[in-house]
Amino acid sequence: MSNEILRMTAVELLQQYRDKTLSPVDVAGAMLDQIERLDKHTNGFCLVDRETSLGLARESEQRYHKGEARGLVDGVPVAVKDVFLTPMWPTIKGSYTVDPQSTLNKSAPATAALARHGYVPIGKTTTPEFGWKGVTDNPVDGVTNNPWNPEKTAGGSSGGSGVAVALGMAPLALGTDAGGSIRIPAGFCGIVGLKPSFGEVPHWPASPFGTLAHAGPMTWTVEDAALMMNVLCEPDHRDTNAIPRRNIDYLADLNKGVKGLKIAYSPNLGYVDVNPEVEAAVAQAAKVFEELGAEVVRVDPGFSDPLGAFGHLFYGGAANAMRDLGSKKRERMDPELVKVAEKAARLSMLDYMGAVNESMALRERMANFHRKYDLLLTPSLPITAFETGREVPRDWPSTRWPTWTPFTYPFNMTGQPGLSVPCGFDKAGLPISLQLVGARFNDALLLQAGHAYQQAAPLTDRRPELFNS
Repeated sequence: MSNEILRMTAVELLQQYRDKTLSPVDVAGAMLDQIERLDKHTNGFCLVDRETSLGLARESEQRYHKGEARGLVDGVPVAVKDVFLTPMWPTIKGSYTVDPQSTLNKSAPATAALARHGYVPIGKTTTPEFGWKGVTDNPVDGVTNNPWNPEKTAGGSSGGSGVAVALGMAPLALGTDAGGSIRIPAGFCGIVGLKPSFGEVPHWPASPFGTLAHAGPMTWTVEDAALMMNVLCEPDHRDTNAIPRRNIDYLADLNKGVKGLKIAYSPNLGYVDVNPEVEAAVAQAAKVFEELGAEVVRVDPGFSDPLGAFGHLFYGGAANAMRDLGSKKRERMDPELVKVAEKAARLSMLDYMGAVNESMALRERMANFHRKYDLLLTPSLPITAFETGREVPRDWPSTRWPTWTPFTYPFNMTGQPGLSVPCGFDKAGLPISLQLVGARFNDALLLQAGHAYQQAAPLTDRRPELFNS
């Protein structure tokens, strides 16, 4: 039975809880056992506290016995990226520079909302130091490996959360995304990842990466991502960048399909070199959307690569986060993070403002683009997962991770929602994913389209070989 439990979505678990055919205690126990059994191969978790998780599962079980289930995800295990504050566990962001005690007895908006809805936190997941790069390793916890092949990277910065969902260690996970950090590991780990519109999901404390940073769900199905969004979008006064609450039910229109939608299909944004296997899988996905009744037009959004401007904004944020750290603390940090931050610290104010201006121009271009097209369809990534423990693939022409994530970071600059959905596998059995991008605050349509695709071309029955080992 435990294998069946590990394969269940949050929506399926909740139905079993209501029917009293499954207990939250049995489910939490099965997932904690899965972590204990498999995480030595992947290192997706940096903190597991069996006693606390099972205690919260028992409280949930009692609520179901009394017919007093709390909220939308009562009893559902959730893996929490170690950048979200949890009152009972420290949040050190993969860094020796953070005092663990100073982070206790505090909740992030996401974990506070999940707690109001009765979630069972199953552990904290590994992140690169301060979530700074597109792969996952840090000085405290080491390297996180891919669930489909542990010799490959899981991606990052929410790599641990990607591992957790793919291997049935939790049906739901929290991630953050300031340049692709939800969508990259979702793509490499073969799961669903949504970077919501900026301001849609309250996030606190404010990220050092400013308006590039978004918090969102990582799940096995689009339906579960929609369920999780119904929780994560609850108001929290601490995020002063959050937009007014619209109280959208993301599950309500999930089954409306894509008939009549106009989808722009851009296989390379006009300038990206894409692996042929990735290109073929996403081209096939475009045909599926056509078969579902969408009008699919091959067209590029018409902007040039904003890599330089993104680097100024992103690494400028890293430099700001580290501005008060002395040399002794820096000696204990990821040396590559120190290197990019020290380089960014030498930027002039005019350099930074130039990047802000480029970001604003990109927002305007995409706002105009979405007056004509409902959605943009691209690959999530131009490559599949590469050797673990590296920031870039071997023999790559650049030393920095954004050079292999050209489909993700532009839409952090624009604040648009981006959804990564699995759409195939390469010859080596590594996942390939498509990305859907929508107009700002049109997250519901993105989920609707992603769900329609996943229903038509499901890969949800295929788990990593490690899952059953």
